[in-house]
Amino acid sequence: MTHSPAPADRHSLAEINALSVPEFTAYFAGVLEHSPQYARAAAAARPFADAEAVATAFAHAVQADSEDAQLRLIRAHPDLAGKAALAGELTAESAHEQASAGLDRLTPEEFAEFNRLNAAYHDRFGLPYVVCVREHDKAGIFEGARRRLENTPEQERAAALHEIGRIARLRILDLIA
Repeated sequence: MTHSPAPADRHSLAEINALSVPEFTAYFAGVLEHSPQYARAAAAARPFADAEAVATAFAHAVQADSEDAQLRLIRAHPDLAGKAALAGELTAESAHEQASAGLDRLTPEEFAEFNRLNAAYHDRFGLPYVVCVREHDKAGIFEGARRRLENTPEQERAAALHEIGRIARLRILDLIA
């Protein structure tokens, strides 16, 4: 399980630009769920002028990858309020983010609705519903899931990758002093 560094552990941009590729990869390994290969790819874009440039390098690494690899990245994300959350198997980043949106404190009715939406997503797209929960409240997350179930598979893949980019950007900003 990866973890977000404590604020005291955050590196400056100068320190990030000076890290070896293995150090950079290890430091940013949790930015994209179970996909440290994107940190290795982003390291090649150094030196970075600012934190947004780091986020852009991760986005470009994902965009440059194959469709199969992008689907693996999407599938690496846990279901919201799903089995992994209940079993305590989320990455530290995902657990913190889901808690920040109140997904660790659902009513039985909300939990049942998430189970229904997660199942519908898997049935329709073969993917989990991915959303940047730090940018939404519970109601917005539910509404977005219902709306996105109307997407075509291509639209949903693009929407999921867009949300993953938003998640990665916030995680990167958390890591840079």
